[in-house]
Amino acid sequence: MIVLSVGMPRAGSGWHYELVRDLTLALGYADPRRVREKYKLQEILTEETCNIGKLSARRLAAVSLPALVGASFAIKAHTPPTRASRLLASVGWLRVSYIYRDPRDALYSAMEFGQTALSQGRPNAFSYLSTFDKGAEFMMQYVRIWERWTEQKKVFVVRYEDMLSNYEAQAVRLANYLKADSARPEVRAALERHRPSPEQTALYQQKIGAFRRQFNDEQKDKLREALAPYLKRMGYEE
Repeated sequence: MIVLSVGMPRAGSGWHYELVRDLTLALGYADPRRVREKYKLQEILTEETCNIGKLSARRLAAVSLPALVGASFAIKAHTPPTRASRLLASVGWLRVSYIYRDPRDALYSAMEFGQTALSQGRPNAFSYLSTFDKGAEFMMQYVRIWERWTEQKKVFVVRYEDMLSNYEAQAVRLANYLKADSARPEVRAALERHRPSPEQTALYQQKIGAFRRQFNDEQKDKLREALAPYLKRMGYEE
């Protein structure tokens, strides 16, 4: 079994993956970093989060080999589903959890994060988003990815905002999806380890709706037009 944690960028995807990973470890699954080392998957599963990148048939076949011999584990991605991922999910080899955020806030966060890193001499993957139009084009790709994941059956879907405002209910819902009994001490410990503090929750909730303060009227109008087919379905107001 492979558990795939997918997320929209700047939507708590790292937090989401770490919770998924620790819940699977509580179930007795393998540590994905050890799997990566044992099976020489460093070129397939990158970064601390064992990010698979594109869900190509070749990459999924490579990570399926450990699972075939009983090494269940969790990995991460930001990419859309593919024919290969849908096939693995249909036969029960792949279980998917997906987190997203209001794309307007995710856009502002990505641009701010990228430009701050650039000004500090440490550019990151978002630093090229130097204009609003570049950022909007970038984020619309992930809105379409949201649509592709959420139209699939048997995918666990959660909003970042809901994880912040009602962590207990959403985390238990995730545990149930992964077939982890939240009453078990190991599972409860994993849930508690990733519970945000009241101070963290208050800080991050202040950022909800930040795009309304940070973008000008013209930019907000452009976003409203581009996102008109999506916002209501995503659970957000214009």
